[in-house]
Amino acid sequence: MELLRLGPGLNIITGSAALLLARPGHRALAVADLHIGWESTLADRGLHIPSQAGRMLSRLEKLIMALGPEMLIFLGDVKHTVAGAEAEEWAEIPAFFERLKGLVEEVVVIPGNHDGRLSSLLPEGVELAGSGGLALWGAFGLFHGHSWPSPELLECRWLITGHMHPVVLLRHGPYFRTSFRVWLVMDCDGGALAREMASRGKMTVELEPSVEKMLVMPSFNEFLGGQAVNRPRRGGELIGPVLRSGCVRLEEAEVYLLDGTFLGRVGQLRSSGL
Repeated sequence: MELLRLGPGLNIITGSAALLLARPGHRALAVADLHIGWESTLADRGLHIPSQAGRMLSRLEKLIMALGPEMLIFLGDVKHTVAGAEAEEWAEIPAFFERLKGLVEEVVVIPGNHDGRLSSLLPEGVELAGSGGLALWGAFGLFHGHSWPSPELLECRWLITGHMHPVVLLRHGPYFRTSFRVWLVMDCDGGALAREMASRGKMTVELEPSVEKMLVMPSFNEFLGGQAVNRPRRGGELIGPVLRSGCVRLEEAEVYLLDGTFLGRVGQLRSSGL
């Protein structure tokens, strides 16, 4: 199990769609976008696949055993149903978290836009953070990405988010295409982001933003689709207010496959015609 270092204490766990965050004496494992219960939506459309919850749990268990984090962080969209909860979610999510909370000291969930009523499904001892996210150790600002981050996250050097499900889409002839989940690493103008949030009433305190970089995580669920970053989105609008704010430049983002392979920048991939 190899690590790709992006910065001090920030490591991609290659092949896993998971992050290892570290400082002396402390380790945290972070994943995003599990969408437990997604299979029931597919079943309603006539496509039947087995639940992926067990496979995702097994993968998390292996990561925890190999890396020994004391904290496990979910960056939103644990469940798939937006407002309520389907029977599959009621059946799978409580048991999923009961198992995990016995393996680490602390489990934290940052809610996403699909996590309505999630608190009813989480067992005692699992922390549900605010939708504005979590400032971890003053270094990493973790949030889902469907809404603005809390102001204190701007005092971290890195913003880390999910929500987008970034992929690279490759076409094979006129009829076939394959998508690959990817990581996106880009510069972030912290001052511009603070001004934009203040102009929208999302920040009323004065602070000196330290944000310099933003990382967009791939979905931990292997079966999910996503936004193909090498092809302009229809309508041109990016997913999430920070990405739409103009404070980051997606075309300059570095693109990494799950195995750590650097594919180039988004703009290069788009101009290459891949």
